[in-house]
Amino acid sequence: MVHTRFLLAFLLVVVAVATAEKRYDGYGLYRVQQSFQARRFLSNIKGLDWWSRPGPLDTPGDVMVPKDKRLAFEGTLKTRRIRYTLLSDDVQMLINAEKERQSDAIARKGKSDSRITFDRYYSHDEMNAYLDEVASKYPDIAKVESVGKSYEGRELKGITLSSGGSGKPLVFVDAGIHAREWIAPAVALYLIQELTEGSAQDLLKDVDWVILPEVNPDGYEYTRSEDRMWRKTRSKTSSEDCLGVDPNRNFDFHWMESGASSDPCDEIFAGDKAFSESEARALRDYVLANAKNAKAYLTLHSYGQYLLYPWGYDESLPDDWRDLDDLGNAMNDAIKAVRGTEYTVGSSGQALYPAAGASDDWSKGVAGVKYVYTVELPGGGFYGFDLPASEIKPVVEETLQGLRVVGQKVAGM
Repeated sequence: MVHTRFLLAFLLVVVAVATAEKRYDGYGLYRVQQSFQARRFLSNIKGLDWWSRPGPLDTPGDVMVPKDKRLAFEGTLKTRRIRYTLLSDDVQMLINAEKERQSDAIARKGKSDSRITFDRYYSHDEMNAYLDEVASKYPDIAKVESVGKSYEGRELKGITLSSGGSGKPLVFVDAGIHAREWIAPAVALYLIQELTEGSAQDLLKDVDWVILPEVNPDGYEYTRSEDRMWRKTRSKTSSEDCLGVDPNRNFDFHWMESGASSDPCDEIFAGDKAFSESEARALRDYVLANAKNAKAYLTLHSYGQYLLYPWGYDESLPDDWRDLDDLGNAMNDAIKAVRGTEYTVGSSGQALYPAAGASDDWSKGVAGVKYVYTVELPGGGFYGFDLPASEIKPVVEETLQGLRVVGQKVAGM
């Protein structure tokens, strides 16, 4: 009896440890000025997590620092006379506050008949269920298809929205390639809602839309249950201690060049080979299946308020960069007109930082899509990736106006 009780207690402890959510008690969130230069001096401090990576324009960068590294981190900044602001003294408190907001929103959801209310963030299963609901409700314009499986076997569903006819220009939109960027899938879902039953129905007249709301469901679900700050996929790597690949460094276009890492423990680990990740392969195949008519490719990320076009593998520009710049600025003007939110427009390599092997460069360089943008949605402040649920609706509403500009642009192509 004693032995049985001891064994049961031991197993309960093992299970608790195995399923324990990663905590960020005492982790600091800093906003660093002159951060592009600062990264050189901070490179020897392991464990730093740049939430918004500093670019060559010396824009501030937000970085999360483990509790035991904060003294060395602040000392380095002071020695180098680099200005910084402490945004949060305890990142776990931000995560706890987000959980409370989510719980409140879910409790209110029981009183609503609507599946999608944009007052909380939804699970991957809920997203897929919403796509199926849209296809069932609007069979004349909506078609849902499975475009692949994640590493852990979750179904990746995409939706095509079209008023009919052949040869129409097409806009391709994806979101959630980085797990912790929760606002990105929310924008994709809002776009679907507005195209089918809201203010953007007119955009279906001359343009088809293909939308993949969640590219990295394994990582996304892991952020919901285990580690809110997780970024990568959940595949096994050559390191027993470090799982996952950055799927936005895994595309076979200038793969493993600047802005990518061969270390499985890095946040920007590009994988052992290009397209090693099932999620990246599924996105590749989905884009290629629609490449004939695709005139625009938009990949939704967060955070930092950037509208970035190729190239990202270095600071060079495509021949038609002026076209990309003009449309990017038109998108920014439309978004800004809603409530003053302003984006920085430019190439990824010049306006932000090099990121080789990304889906945007591949979509232009290989798939041949004309207008390609990475949309870095709002966040930051005291929340970073924990954009409050109260901000979901304002962000998705203003972003829709930028997406509308893209649809209007390609309508005549």
